[in-house]
Amino acid sequence: MALSVRAATGADSAAICAIHNAVIAQSAITFTSVLRDEADVAARIAGGQPHWVLDAGGAVQGFATFSAFRAGPGYAHTFEHTIFVAPAAQGAGAGRALMAALEAGARAAGGHVLLAGLSGENAAGAAFHAALGFQEVARLAEVGWKLGRWHDLVLMQKFLSPRGAER
Repeated sequence: MALSVRAATGADSAAICAIHNAVIAQSAITFTSVLRDEADVAARIAGGQPHWVLDAGGAVQGFATFSAFRAGPGYAHTFEHTIFVAPAAQGAGAGRALMAALEAGARAAGGHVLLAGLSGENAAGAAFHAALGFQEVARLAEVGWKLGRWHDLVLMQKFLSPRGAER
């Protein structure tokens, strides 16, 4: 089955939520325990927050998005991203394809730095990001609480434009 990456539409909200909510409910890969809401995802897409989906013959098998890292004009060129791929599509280049689209979108939006916030337990996610040029820049001990225990948050960073480049 051919995999392609395309811009998400509001019609993809249910599939995005299904993928994300499975991760939320079953793991500590994300620290939230609040399930995603289809109407909220559709509103974010309609409001201009960029989302991409991995389409496998009409079935969404993954998604990626980015948003501002922090509020305020000083952070306008720093983004944090989210990426999840359904288990059936993992290991076939799906994540790399989604990240290529996401990085291109972040650059087009004026991004200078892209951040990933990963659970300290997510060794596969850390290896994936490292293979794409992200570097671990911080480990915040026991800042997340989920599944009855504390979790570390690992921050990984990638420069989308040359270090020190002027805007």
